[in-house]
Amino acid sequence: MNTGRTIPFDLYTHCGIKEAWIGSTYFEAEAPLFDGSGNPPEGWGNPFQRGTMTLASETEAVFTDDAGHEVRFRAQPRASPSKPLCA
Repeated sequence: MNTGRTIPFDLYTHCGIKEAWIGSTYFEAEAPLFDGSGNPPEGWGNPFQRGTMTLASETEAVFTDDAGHEVRFRAQPRASPSKPLCA
């Protein structure tokens, strides 16, 4: 993983902002965002929000977009998520 690099990124938001796959690494949001009904909060695209992802370190990534959103993600030690997918 090339740290310090910013890449265009379509963040999956359909069930809220909870996780991101960057390359082969699984990241979870430090503070998941959702509307309480399993959707992204108001002001977020659905099912994706276009923006950029900056790889701050091997274990931290930051998503930002033109709407002013910022979400910090942390790499998880497992290769795949254990959470169920939403419908």
